[in-house]
Parts: sequence; C-alpha cells; structure tokens
Amino acid sequence: MTKILSTEYLTTILPDDLKKSVIDIADDCLYIPPQDVLKFAKFLRNDSRLQLESIISLTGVDYIEYFEIVYHIRSMIRNSSMIFATRIFDRSSPKLSSVVSVWRGAELQEREVFDLMGIEFENHPQMSRILLWEGFNGHPLRKDFEYIDLTD
Repeated sequence: MTKILSTEYLTTILPDDLKKSVIDIADDCLYIPPQDVLKFAKFLRNDSRLQLESIISLTGVDYIEYFEIVYHIRSMIRNSSMIFATRIFDRSSPKLSSVVSVWRGAELQEREVFDLMGIEFENHPQMSRILLWEGFNGHPLRKDFEYIDLTD
C-alpha cells in the first residue's frame, strides 16, 4: 500500500524559503502560492528523502472566487505519495508555471486544464487545446461558461 506523506513530515523537511511559502494545510494537502509551484515541484522530485518522480494527476477546480490546481505526486522508489495545490484568483487571464520540465506526465494534463478551464501554463511545450477544436469559444468547465451557438 502506498504511504501518504503527512503534511507534518513534509513541513519539517522543506527548506526555509519553501516552508515560508506554505499558505495553508488541509486534508493532507499543502497549499502554496502560484509563483512557487515550479520551485516546489523541483524540490519534491529532487530531494533524496522524497524522490517524488511521477505525477499521477493534475486537475483544475473552479470555485468562482478562484481556480484551484491540485497535484497528486508519487514516488515509485519509496512507494509514497502526496498532494499539493495552488489557487489562482485572476479569472480574466489565469496563468501558472508549467511543471512539464519536472514531470513529463503533466504535459497532457496541463493541456486538458487549459482547454476546459482556460488556465494557461507558462513555458508549456505545446499549450493548445486537446479535447475541443481550435476556435471553440470559451472553456466549458468554468462556472461562468455560457454556450453560444455560432452556427445559426
């Protein structure tokens, strides 16, 4: 069975700069600011105590007041996993650093979040739609999405 790394343990091994950037801890999830996502991801992958080398899931949630991006990370070597998340409060032009350079498996998942939620992942190797066609108007998993039929 995979061991879920406790937030208490994780906060004790974080370097001081990342420890200070933890905004909140809830339900075994560390919340960090959007500008620290890439630095945080690199630490999780490279730290010899963690070796979290695989991304299992990356998803976006629209809470109207903000978007939440949730990362489920796993170490096959250590048989452990953890969750971290970030919140984006800019609805007009939501952006976040891509973690594809850290976890290659995030490539299609970031494109899916971009396609359906409209969150752009900066420095992504191919930031384009993956499910809907280019030119589709809007992002259908956003709570403010309204479908407009342009074929009439």
